[in-house]
Amino acid sequence: MPAERFFSSLIVAASFATGGAALGQQSVSATGAVAALKKREAAPPAAKGKPATAAPVVKREAPPAPPKPEPQPRGIVSALPNFSSPTMPQTAYARYPWKLDIMATVFWVGEQPTENNPTPNDKSSWDTKWMDNFGGYDDPDPTKRTDNFTPIGFTPQQNPFYVALPYNDCIDSSAHKPEASKVIPWFKQRFTRSGRTVLKGTWLAIRSGSRVCYAQWEDCGPFVTDDHAYVFGSERPKNTSNRGAGLDISPAVRDYLGMSSSGRCDWRFVDVSEVPAGPWRTLGANNHFVRTQKIEAAREHTAISSRLEELRRMRDDYFKQNGTGAVR
Repeated sequence: MPAERFFSSLIVAASFATGGAALGQQSVSATGAVAALKKREAAPPAAKGKPATAAPVVKREAPPAPPKPEPQPRGIVSALPNFSSPTMPQTAYARYPWKLDIMATVFWVGEQPTENNPTPNDKSSWDTKWMDNFGGYDDPDPTKRTDNFTPIGFTPQQNPFYVALPYNDCIDSSAHKPEASKVIPWFKQRFTRSGRTVLKGTWLAIRSGSRVCYAQWEDCGPFVTDDHAYVFGSERPKNTSNRGAGLDISPAVRDYLGMSSSGRCDWRFVDVSEVPAGPWRTLGANNHFVRTQKIEAAREHTAISSRLEELRRMRDDYFKQNGTGAVR
């Protein structure tokens, strides 16, 4: 059968099917209308002057009152944004509780040593070429930063939303600290070999006032690197410098939260599945979300290429079977 006759037959068949369906609907509608008319004619006329009998009133029991919310510690309630906020992580989470009222100071990739901070930040505890891998100097000067929370002049190759906490799980590149496997909640799930950190890249939520920011753990400090009782436990930071700072935040975190060079905040660890959409998900080779997007894009590209190849093969087979000569 020629292709034109074949497609014409499909169109005619579709027309009959559509017409039949419409005719069936008209028949059902007409039958229903006649039945309704007969029912109306057969009904006795209502008596005049007599009120219609009211339907009995059915008393329904009132639904039970919702349970009262548990009282929150004084001074914390006002700092909590609406729980339905897309940037608010779960609040009741026994595994990773909030660390409240922690002094945070600002640090940045490429920071040079000063009297208050003798450690240079061209490298981190886990990356000897941190500044090179980041892509440049993460200038903290607000006048030299963009509205996308990045420094002017280059696009960071790693997530600009980063923090430092005062614990390092490794002694060196070949060994972990003896207590690491006991104090780190996710040690067994992430361990690959001795001396390779299981902390780098972990996500945190940082809360200041009514705003919550998300960042990745990329360095150790401020000042101490062995305070596991605070980082993973319930103790306060043991560091006494810089007003007892227990968290270092990047310029991007500072700007998103609207903090100054230092200030108090709350923080806690979060699972990757808790991290909502935001500027912290858009940049960085070390960013879980950027890596996932690249994998999905590559997978989609492969699927499209495979489908195109299949369509070409089907086209070639069609022309060969119908003897139309060379494939155009």
